[in-house]
Amino acid sequence: MTKYGLRARVIALTIIPTIVIGTLLAGYFTFNRYQQLEDLVIEQARNIADPLAIAAEIGMRQQDPKFLKDLIGITHRRHSPAIITIGIYKPDNTLYVNSNYHRNIGRLKLEKGKPMPDSTEVEVFEDYIILRTPIIDENNLTNYPLPLPLDEDSAKLGYIAMLVSTDKALLLQFRDTTSAFFIVLLGIVISIVFSFRQVKQVTEPISRMVKAVDKIREGRLDTRVMGNFTGELGMLKNGINAMAKSMSEYHEEMQQSIDQATSDLRETLEQIEIQNVELDMAKKRAQEAARVKSEFLANMSHELRTPLNGVIGFARQLLKTSLSPSQTDYLQTIEKSAHNLLNIINDILDFSKLEAGKLILESIPFALRDTVDEVVTLLAPSAHDKGLEISLMVDHDVPSGAIGDPLRFQQVLTNLVGNAIKFTEMGNVEIQISMMGEQDGKLILKTMVSDTGIGISEKQQAQLFEAFGQADTSITRRYGGTGLGLVITQKLVQQMGGEIELVSSLNHGSTFWFTIALDASPMSMSEPLPVASLKSQPVLVFEADEFSARSFSQQLQLWRMQVFLAQTNERWHELLADKYQSIVIGHSDNLHITPLLKRITEAKDYCENIVVYINTASPEIKEEILAQGASHVLTKPVNHRKFAAALTDIQVEFEISPVIKLKPSRHQTALKVMAVDDNPANLKLISAMLDDLVSEVVTATNGKEAVKKSEMANYDLIFMDIQMPILDGISACQQIRKGDTNQETPIIAVTAHAIAGEREKLLEQGMDDYLSKPIDENMLVQIIDKWAVQRHQQPTGPVHLDWELALRQSAGKPDLAKEMLTMLVESFPDVERSIEQAINQEITDLELDAVIHKFHGGCSYSGVPVLQKLASVIEIELKKGLSTLELEPELFELIDEMKKVKEAARVYLPN
Repeated sequence: MTKYGLRARVIALTIIPTIVIGTLLAGYFTFNRYQQLEDLVIEQARNIADPLAIAAEIGMRQQDPKFLKDLIGITHRRHSPAIITIGIYKPDNTLYVNSNYHRNIGRLKLEKGKPMPDSTEVEVFEDYIILRTPIIDENNLTNYPLPLPLDEDSAKLGYIAMLVSTDKALLLQFRDTTSAFFIVLLGIVISIVFSFRQVKQVTEPISRMVKAVDKIREGRLDTRVMGNFTGELGMLKNGINAMAKSMSEYHEEMQQSIDQATSDLRETLEQIEIQNVELDMAKKRAQEAARVKSEFLANMSHELRTPLNGVIGFARQLLKTSLSPSQTDYLQTIEKSAHNLLNIINDILDFSKLEAGKLILESIPFALRDTVDEVVTLLAPSAHDKGLEISLMVDHDVPSGAIGDPLRFQQVLTNLVGNAIKFTEMGNVEIQISMMGEQDGKLILKTMVSDTGIGISEKQQAQLFEAFGQADTSITRRYGGTGLGLVITQKLVQQMGGEIELVSSLNHGSTFWFTIALDASPMSMSEPLPVASLKSQPVLVFEADEFSARSFSQQLQLWRMQVFLAQTNERWHELLADKYQSIVIGHSDNLHITPLLKRITEAKDYCENIVVYINTASPEIKEEILAQGASHVLTKPVNHRKFAAALTDIQVEFEISPVIKLKPSRHQTALKVMAVDDNPANLKLISAMLDDLVSEVVTATNGKEAVKKSEMANYDLIFMDIQMPILDGISACQQIRKGDTNQETPIIAVTAHAIAGEREKLLEQGMDDYLSKPIDENMLVQIIDKWAVQRHQQPTGPVHLDWELALRQSAGKPDLAKEMLTMLVESFPDVERSIEQAINQEITDLELDAVIHKFHGGCSYSGVPVLQKLASVIEIELKKGLSTLELEPELFELIDEMKKVKEAARVYLPN
């Protein structure tokens, strides 16, 4: 009913009950009337049959058929047409006489085997009724007690069967049914009349109201509902009229507001148009300022990097010569300081790149612990100058190497440790590095930097990561700084897939921690430490500072030594009762070394190898300590490589680097190379580097001179500076390409520009590759291998295993080259199995891509150029979306090449 209107509902609810009730009543009374008529017919027939049976007794006893026939004939005529026929039957169920013949006379007789009834029996059929009444011999009944036994048939002379018609009763029934039908029909008609009248009284006012609402909805707010309605309809009419009146008033008010708003908007649009013009002009000024800033950054980068190139480059060249340990240490400090200055320059460039979203992270293998050690070593002197203890703790599960951007990791760590030292006047600075597990196939590294400095209040923490801002003005005046460090740190950490947080309170120190995501390195990134002999050896450690003592203990326990720690003089003398493999003494106050010298004297009686750790001190103090009997004097905090060498009493020199230093082999390649640079120091530096690598180096001081020399001889490689007088590097490159002698010679751009997009811009202008200043010797070796060696010294057949390349890729160390080659060969079965599973669709293309990516990284450090190239091609095609089935030829070629490499490796790996 819910989908019908009010009119249909009223009509249905009025007529349907009338029809249902009238039909039920008519049906009930019709059926009841039929039953009454049938009972009446049976009763009348009984009243005829019973006296007739009594009267027929005489005729049956006297066997007088004429009497009986006259008797039933008179009865039939008197009660015609109710009686159809009457028959008298003998006890043997045979017809004796009948009043007339009828087609249904055969039905009067009792069924065969059925006894005569003891009283009148009635059998009802559809169109007639049969009554059977026994004829009783009254004389014979006197011999029997009453009532008459039902099973005694001797007193029954026969029975009368009478066929009675029901036509009269059916006629009466039809008449009554017809009357009931017309009465019900009359009731329905009356109900319809009343329902339509009621509908008209209800729906017509509602229709008027609906039409009025439609007009109001169309905006004709002067519309009103007319008519006199009572009850709820009257209330509804008044409500609609009141609503229309309110809407009309509101519409007038709204129209006035719209007119006013339109006027205000017109004025605002005029102001906005003026502001748009001003904004457009401001935008142009900002774009011009950004262009000027970019040019300034580029020029600043170039001008600062050019002298730094000479400082760093010649320091590296000098490190290759024979030097004393002190000279080596000084040169390393010069190189590191120059790198530190370079990092300051990079901070400004990094902030510009981060603002523009153009900072791209590298993904290269690096030695994780060595990277951290370099940061701590560089910053330790500034901490020691303030009398601070700086300690480093690295958990045992932190891998020795990883794949990521070591320079950016160092940048973040340097900023946080530098701030901790900067804002701490007394106490400690502690660095802890731990593993948090793996996520999406990457290692999650957590680094914590804690200090006991001035702390940061909650209010100051809210603005700590804002550009050009610090905690408050007093700190700014006292400590200085631009406030860019933490902003760059935060953005770098986020770009490396991590987060940075701090916990601090005013005057109670601060703890900064950050996480970064790194890829696992497929091979060891550093030389193994000589610590096998240290296992289970007893070592005594004296360190009063709690943080440094914990750092010593953790490192020694990692090497599985028996550690005996003394933090007081009493404990020191108590533990000196035994012999020790080594004794480690930590001392912080370099102004008063008398207690240290005394402990060294005491320790000499119990151990021959005495390792002393002090804060940064002068060579005179170190010489005095060595003269007292110490075996080794090292600087805090603990450097794991120097510490291991001291405990094993191996005299070695160390060079810590954030990235693996691939020192080029001294074997010169038969190449002719031209170097072009207008700066004499830079030209001298690159010439010195190339002299170690190639057989002949030709120099030119500007682009015009380079073009002339290129016309006179063929070169295998040309290193071209960009900014030069007379003729710049780009123009020189283009003119060389137009000549006949060096059209195909690779030309490498060498520039101090470090802004984003510089490399792509140079390559588009004709350069073959890009080398940034300061020149990294490893990159120089790679450039030579990539271009000149492959172009001019390519063998007649493919080299499956280039041992000289493997040595260069492993820093010239045969043992490390063999170790990396062994790891690569051992990975062949797993790679081949993964390829077969991918071809059989047992693993997905994405899983195969991960395997090939890892395998490609292993090939990059094992001297297998053909295998590396195949792995690179397959990895690139998989990343483009090609399926394994499409790459089947390349995959089978990769398997064949692995077999050839394995066979070639037998020469260098006999086992």
